Amino acid sequence: MGAARPEELLEVAVGVVRAAAATAHRMWGEGVAAVATKSTATDVVTAADRAVEEQVTAELRRLRPGDAVLGEEYGEGPPAAAGGVRWIVDPIDGTVNYLYGLPYHAVSLAAEVDGRVVAGVVRNIATGDEWTATLGGGAYREGRRLRGSAETDLGQALVATGFGYDPARRAHQARVVAELIPHVRDIRRLGAAALDLCLAAEGRVDVYYEKGLAAWDMAAGALVAAEAGLRVTGLRGCAPGPDMLVAAPPALYDALHDRLADLDASGGP
Repeated sequence: MGAARPEELLEVAVGVVRAAAATAHRMWGEGVAAVATKSTATDVVTAADRAVEEQVTAELRRLRPGDAVLGEEYGEGPPAAAGGVRWIVDPIDGTVNYLYGLPYHAVSLAAEVDGRVVAGVVRNIATGDEWTATLGGGAYREGRRLRGSAETDLGQALVATGFGYDPARRAHQARVVAELIPHVRDIRRLGAAALDLCLAAEGRVDVYYEKGLAAWDMAAGALVAAEAGLRVTGLRGCAPGPDMLVAAPPALYDALHDRLADLDASGGP
């Protein structure tokens, strides 16, 4: 089918994600248990992760046959045609929260064209809160355009971050937090990268950073943050990716970036 306008892709994404979030919520109500582990013994996957991704993939293939899909649980199917769309899905971002019944987990879906994310939606499964964005069209929650935090002093900033599952990586990340926390208002570790990025877009946290994110963790949320006016990058001129993602309003970006670079936040395992 090829590409479409970002607004059209967003409309598809919203419908797919709302249905997927309803499935995840229903399955949570029926009882959740870990069915397998991935990178480490603490990196769990549930039956709902797999069922939701299968539902999203099937619906996207029905609505837009020929598009490619990259998912956390099942990887990538056939590639898109030149100039076509690739969908990037995290069926349940915050699986450990989902497993424990903590209301901070989400379905995340983004549409990418020629390597650039052009539309995205993140929906909190537990609460129904939903954030959307299109490239160049702004970021929104419930019809309200998002502008990010107005804070200008890093020392007064509430910082969201996350930790990987590998023990050695966690140890490095903990050292970074220990050195950073004296220089900020406080740290929050909420456990779902897509939602952290949306909270930063909304100004409910001031900034966010994390090492170790995959494409599905950040594709939709990073677009929401960027369209809310945040700078979303890696460190030292790199693009956001597995080594580091930093999302901050322009007034806080340089101070946070430089502090994280000095702390070698993108280093370690």
